[in-house]
Order: sequence, then structure tokens, then C-alpha cells
Amino acid sequence: MGWLTGDQFILDVLLKLLIAATLSLIIGIERELKKKPVGLKTSMVIATFSCLLTIISIETAYSTPARPDINITMDPLRLAAQIVSGIGFLGAGVILRKGNDSITGLTTAAMIWGAAAIGIAVGAGFYIQAFITVVIVVIGIEVIAPLLMRFGPKRLRMREVKLVVIIDQAEHIQDLIDYMKMHGMFIENICIRDILATEKPLHEIDMRFSTVEANNTLAIYNRLRKLPFIKNIHIEYLD
Repeated sequence: MGWLTGDQFILDVLLKLLIAATLSLIIGIERELKKKPVGLKTSMVIATFSCLLTIISIETAYSTPARPDINITMDPLRLAAQIVSGIGFLGAGVILRKGNDSITGLTTAAMIWGAAAIGIAVGAGFYIQAFITVVIVVIGIEVIAPLLMRFGPKRLRMREVKLVVIIDQAEHIQDLIDYMKMHGMFIENICIRDILATEKPLHEIDMRFSTVEANNTLAIYNRLRKLPFIKNIHIEYLD
């Protein structure tokens, strides 16, 4: 176990751990700015410990002494491979399904997996590759994706919106549908039910639709609220 006491080895380990922690902070800051569950501390912990386990895995494989009576064969990255599968438990914990059936946390779960990958890459000595990967991911998330959402194909720029409205007369349901189609709101799902709480039955329309104006929920609300046959409205942007 002489490799544990070598000054050069200690410096190499320290350098790798610092690089892994620093690169993971870039991902952590990006998640922190967006108020996501995985922030600075979580990303740094995942990457740093993944780096440490990778170093142990590699060094153990190469430093295990040979024995004449046993043929010892070890995979230098066997322990690191278990990190990739084991980190899935953390990723699954941040994927949430909301009451409106929308799923959130997929990007954050991927970032957890990515933080582990950074630690493994740095631990294995791939410093430049790890740095380039972090840069590509951050540019993709913060630059390319927003540009595509703003200037890309129309279908790509569309976002889902959940709408619940109450109408007094059933005849106006078709009027609402026609109005939405005319203004670029493409209905994907619709559910209609009667409300018998009053003497005169009301009609509740629960629907999902896609539109390029999804980010401007207030504008959609004001536009629909002006329709004379709508008595009540609830609108929610599905992230």
C-alpha cells in the first residue's frame, strides 16, 4: 500500500478532487439559479465522491499484489461502473409527477447523472474531456435550447397550458373551441361535465392545449376572460 503515502500520488488525488468539485459547481450554479432541487452542494458532493471512488477503483486494480497461487484479474473501472447505476436512485428522487399530470425533474435527474460522470472522468484522468463536456452541456441548456424555443420551428416553441372554464350554456362550448383554434390554441384533450350546484346547470370544460404564447399566461387569461359566455376561468402553464 505504498502508493497511499507517496507525495505525488496525494497531490494528484487532491488535484482531481478539486477539479471535479469545481466543474460540478458550474452545473450546481445552473440548477441553483433555476431554483431546482439539486444545487451547489448536491452536485459537488456527487462529483467529488464519484471522483474519489474512481480513483480508489483504478489504484486498487493496479496496486493489488500478484499471488502465485491465484490469478487475480480486476477491472480498473468496475467500482466506477457501479456509480453510474447507483446514482439512478438519486435521479429518481427528483422526478415528480404533478397533480396536472405533468412530469418535472427530468433535466435535474440527468444533471445528477452528469455530475457523477464528471467525477468519474476526472478520477480517471480525463480532465480536458470533462471540462469540454461541462461547457457543451451548459451552452446547450442556457443558449441553444432557449434560442430554439424562441426562434425554432413553431411546433417546438409550443408549450402546454391547462384551462378550466365554466360556461352557462352548452351552446357556447363550440364557440369557445372555435375561438381558441382561431387564435392558435391547439386543443389536445378536453373533458366536459355538468355542475348542478345551482338551479341552472353550468358546464365545466377542462382542457389542455398548446400555444406559442404559453409563456405569457396573463395575456391568454385576459383574452379568454373577455368572452361574455365565460363565467369562471382557471389557467395554468404546464412547465
